[in-house]
Amino acid sequence: QKSCGKGLFNLTCSHLNLVEKEYFGLEFRSQAGNHVWLEPLKPITKQVKNPKEVLFKFMVKFFPVDPGHLREELTRYLFTLQIKKDLALGQLPCSDKSAALLVSHLLQSELGDFHEETDQQHLATHRYLPNQEYLDNKIMHYHRRHSGKTPAESDVQLLDVARKLEMYGIRLHPASDGEGTQINLAVTHMGVLVLRGNTKINTFNWSKIRKLSFKRKHFLIKLHANISALCKDTLEFTMASRDTCKAFWKTCVEYHAFFRLSEEPKSKPKALLCSKGSSFRYSGRTQRQLLEHGRKAKMKSLPFERKHYTSRYDERQCRSSPDLLTDVSKQV
Repeated sequence: QKSCGKGLFNLTCSHLNLVEKEYFGLEFRSQAGNHVWLEPLKPITKQVKNPKEVLFKFMVKFFPVDPGHLREELTRYLFTLQIKKDLALGQLPCSDKSAALLVSHLLQSELGDFHEETDQQHLATHRYLPNQEYLDNKIMHYHRRHSGKTPAESDVQLLDVARKLEMYGIRLHPASDGEGTQINLAVTHMGVLVLRGNTKINTFNWSKIRKLSFKRKHFLIKLHANISALCKDTLEFTMASRDTCKAFWKTCVEYHAFFRLSEEPKSKPKALLCSKGSSFRYSGRTQRQLLEHGRKAKMKSLPFERKHYTSRYDERQCRSSPDLLTDVSKQV
């Protein structure tokens, strides 16, 4: 009960036999009803009032610009499960062609080579897309082309399609601008995005941003002087509450550290009398450290076994944890 968030997260990754763990996180619903990430350096009891009643979701937290940088087959498989879930929940909007192509790679991975009757039965009982019934023929048309591809190859091809989508890796955070117009904020590897609906209307690259902060429920982006000459020095957005605003700010801090810093930021010494501002920081290896470790180690991928069943085509298992991975894939 006295453990920090990192303790629970590390146990989860150990159970999965997961090496590239920094791409993932544990998400839960706070008392206020907001979806937040479990903080690694903070005691769990200070974040969750009733731990036994809270469902922690193991999810992809950081989406790299190129999933080809993911070294382990297990990591790519977990990313595939995340894309699969996002598609089913309508959280990865894309064209019918892209949606059908993504599902066809999932079918190749889960069922093997195309078989018309098997595909029809499977699509009738498994929902991969909100509007799937209109795309069954297109899905099977693409599936027919993937003959001979292994599940691992299917994962690679699915992630290559997904990374080119406009909304790949984007989690929307509702807000309003200075004029009261409803917009969405998001953070990615490149910086902070402003969207109207699902359409990007502005991108603030990390190189343009001098500081990110929040004051009550107002999220503030302060720009460098050479940028602010063309527009306002500080941009202000209003979110639903202080909690939602602070949660988004923390996500931005972590995204910036993971993708932009060369190594994990050091903790600041606590002030003796009083402290001003949040001491929150990113904890874990940065993407650069992950990539360098992969290059230096040149280790073989850990064993990862998938099994196909003639009676239940949708099951894929991993030797390290068949129960957990099967449960995750069944949630959709």
